[in-house]
Amino acid sequence: MKIVTSLALTAAAALSFAAMSPRADAQVAIGVNIGAAPACPYGYYDYAPYSCAPYGYYGPEWFVGGVFVGAGPWYHGPAHFQGHVDNRFDARAGYHGPFPNHGDHPAPHPQGGFHGNEMRDGRGNVVH
Repeated sequence: MKIVTSLALTAAAALSFAAMSPRADAQVAIGVNIGAAPACPYGYYDYAPYSCAPYGYYGPEWFVGGVFVGAGPWYHGPAHFQGHVDNRFDARAGYHGPFPNHGDHPAPHPQGGFHGNEMRDGRGNVVH
């Protein structure tokens, strides 16, 4: 009988401690806030944080009427689009040259003389 009484007291104590402990509400929040595409004169890299790409990174097929067709989550070109990039101008590959700022205007020279060395889709994938 002493064992049953001991177990009952232990259970009652455990319940009272559980009732007195502060309650923690679990909160899970998932948010996607893409916003507007960056206003970059020569387009932006197709990977986060989507900073402005330098002149010469994207080939002329990435521009329609002088306007960049987009990359990453803001891509708005054709479904099976493939365009050339020159990955020597990629910061992940060690490029340290000049970068335009958001909102800068393009220099008055065209994309002439472009030498792409990689084919990409508008979502950052290399096309082989």
